[in-house]
Amino acid sequence: MADVHEAVWRKSSRSSAEGNCVEVADKLRGGVGVRDSKEVAGPVLVFSPQSWRKFLSAVRQPY
Repeated sequence: MADVHEAVWRKSSRSSAEGNCVEVADKLRGGVGVRDSKEVAGPVLVFSPQSWRKFLSAVRQPY
């Protein structure tokens, strides 16, 4: 299980000024964390590095 308490979170450079975005912590030991930027104390989804790479590959594919 990844420890998210000392995670370094970052937002996408394409995030909106309204704050409707997610944050990613990709240097966690044990996985990649994803959370809602408006709920920083809320739940965190943790993906294995392999699953995260597959996700990124899929969303980068053209329609």
